[in-house]
Amino acid sequence: MLGFLTELNDIIWTYILIAVLLVLGLFFTLKTNFVQFRFIGEMFRLMTDKATVSAEGKRGISSFQAFCISTASRVGTGNLAGVATAITLGGPGAVFWMWLIAFLGGASSFIESTLAQIYKVKDRDGYRGGPAYYMEKGLKNRKLGVVFAVIITFCFGLVFNSVQSNTISMAVNGSFGISPTMVGIGLAVLTGLVVFGGIKRIAHVVQVIVPVMALLYLVLAVFVVVTNVTQIPTVFKMIFENAFGLEQAIGGGFGAAILYGVKRGLFSNEAGMGSAPNAAATASVTHPVKQGLIQTLGVFTDTILICSATAFIILLSGAYTSGAQGINLTQMALTEHVGPWASIFIAVAIFLFGFSSIIGNYYYGETNIEFIKDHKLALNVYRVAVLGMVLWGSIASLDIVWTLADVFMGVMALINLAVIALLYKVAIKALQDYREQRKMGKDPVFHRDILDDPSGVDYWHEETEKREKKSA
Repeated sequence: MLGFLTELNDIIWTYILIAVLLVLGLFFTLKTNFVQFRFIGEMFRLMTDKATVSAEGKRGISSFQAFCISTASRVGTGNLAGVATAITLGGPGAVFWMWLIAFLGGASSFIESTLAQIYKVKDRDGYRGGPAYYMEKGLKNRKLGVVFAVIITFCFGLVFNSVQSNTISMAVNGSFGISPTMVGIGLAVLTGLVVFGGIKRIAHVVQVIVPVMALLYLVLAVFVVVTNVTQIPTVFKMIFENAFGLEQAIGGGFGAAILYGVKRGLFSNEAGMGSAPNAAATASVTHPVKQGLIQTLGVFTDTILICSATAFIILLSGAYTSGAQGINLTQMALTEHVGPWASIFIAVAIFLFGFSSIIGNYYYGETNIEFIKDHKLALNVYRVAVLGMVLWGSIASLDIVWTLADVFMGVMALINLAVIALLYKVAIKALQDYREQRKMGKDPVFHRDILDDPSGVDYWHEETEKREKKSA
């Protein structure tokens, strides 16, 4: 089984996905006129936007809460264990390719998240949407939407959650000696308490956890960098030499750096994969571009800040040559910098990172199950399956868990990238409209009539009618 998955994984990533990610990322960057760089200030400004209130008087999920849900899924084991794995297998040069996929992927993330907002629908909790929805309403292809919904539900709700619990159990077992089985049972219980509470409870939980855990980890990383500031030029030299060096190209390290840098970068920031748009669609905003920009900021937060923090901690320690793998390498590296207590800190941090990711991943599955069929029994079966995979992941082999995750991540990304390549003009049109309204000093409001083909854009049509009735 593992051999077959490894071969399939190599075919998808080595020959197809890396090229598609880089080419489309560059294409979207040019078509949006470098939106991921030009609108940095606007991204931070939008974090303070309040959720709009519906006609029924209900306040939806704010831009910041939607940002936290998607960041909860992004920021997880990929930032601590995934970066360590990339450096172990691809060398220091893998860090450069992580950065590149984040910078280019920011444009892909903008396109997919803006599309998710444009084609979102109302539900009993507020709004939902994502790739399955813009496949049905934008491409007029519900069958493809159903296929994607099945894949993302299995990938995020089940497979990726087993990755999170696997890394959590390794870290907790290494620091506290608690058996993986007991860790798995504890995680399953905590997950059950949250996921049976609905999206609003999920939003409130991650809104507290994500900023706190990210800030604490970054403060520690800054401390490590400051206390080793004289070695920083050497680290940058190491990264760039390994990313482009002749020696690495001859020895095969060049290809490994690209492969594992892009692979672990995508696992961490999810740019273009089709996952974050599910969270982007939940936000109550006046214009879809607002969430497109917010989610782009999420990519940078994840990779440029948190993944880089882990990379510097590891490379400044020299521990990446020790033979340690995954989260154990990160624990060993930080221990070298600040002492034995670091192993316990990483265990706690990875628990918080991983648990918030489990919550975010669960929601991606929930919203796609509702897309296929809004059935309470199906949703409860899915919830039980999530708890089962959390438990299984905590005791499973590291190799099979990560390989399975890579295969499903690759398939998901290829489908979503092909779709947003067909629909990108819709997002570009929305961006032009947003920019023009901002130039006039307005708080941009979206009307579907600006699109060449407004059919399928149901929610924004209803909103326009409500606004017109209020102003009449």
